[in-house]
Amino acid sequence: MAFCANCGTQVADTAAFCPTCGKAVGQPAGGVVGASPAGQPPPPQAPPVAANPTATSAPLEENIAGMLAYITPIPAIVFLVIEPYNRNSFVRFHCFQNLFFFVAIIVLEIALGILSAILHLIPVVGWMLTALMWPLVGLAIFGVWILMMVKAYRHEIYKLPFIGDLAEKQAGA
Repeated sequence: MAFCANCGTQVADTAAFCPTCGKAVGQPAGGVVGASPAGQPPPPQAPPVAANPTATSAPLEENIAGMLAYITPIPAIVFLVIEPYNRNSFVRFHCFQNLFFFVAIIVLEIALGILSAILHLIPVVGWMLTALMWPLVGLAIFGVWILMMVKAYRHEIYKLPFIGDLAEKQAGA
């Protein structure tokens, strides 16, 4: 077994470089790379290390970005603005579908508010129908929201009726 002249770590006889400091085995500590005793070839150079091998790829996988787009409208808008996600048709589809879904929820809640006001005019039955209607609609919205997140995570494009077609046109998919 040999020892590294730079850091003193024990190095296998067949190793060309020290596993701790990266210096070539047999290279003097502070010596010049390529300098060697007379008559011996210089030790081989360490392979270059890339600074950031993932610099050109997106920080998130597209299925994760598609799923995160459904959290609220804010990540959907952010993904539509930030590159490289704004060029990815899968992420764009899920962002637009989420935005259209939230608009549909607002319209639905306005309509249900009007219907609730009308139902409250019916003495007992109207109050009971309103009391049942809001939780059931909320549960349905929650179920669709979870379904869309799961489908995006599984890298599937699940188009909601009407909203999915609009999202597909906007995303250019």
